[in-house]
Amino acid sequence: MVLGGLLFLAGLLLTFAGRLPFKPGHLPGDIVIRTKSGVFYLPIVTCLLASLVLSLLFALFRRR
Repeated sequence: MVLGGLLFLAGLLLTFAGRLPFKPGHLPGDIVIRTKSGVFYLPIVTCLLASLVLSLLFALFRRR
């Protein structure tokens, strides 16, 4: 049930991402290199933030 709730919240986030004051996945510190042949995107800060949030959630549920 918890996984279903998290997936529901993730879906809401993706649905309303355009209305947020920041763009998820495009935070300051993410590396974007644009060339004539394509784009290289490395979401370092986004991954760190996601890791922090997931670590806090798992630590919260582990204590129960």
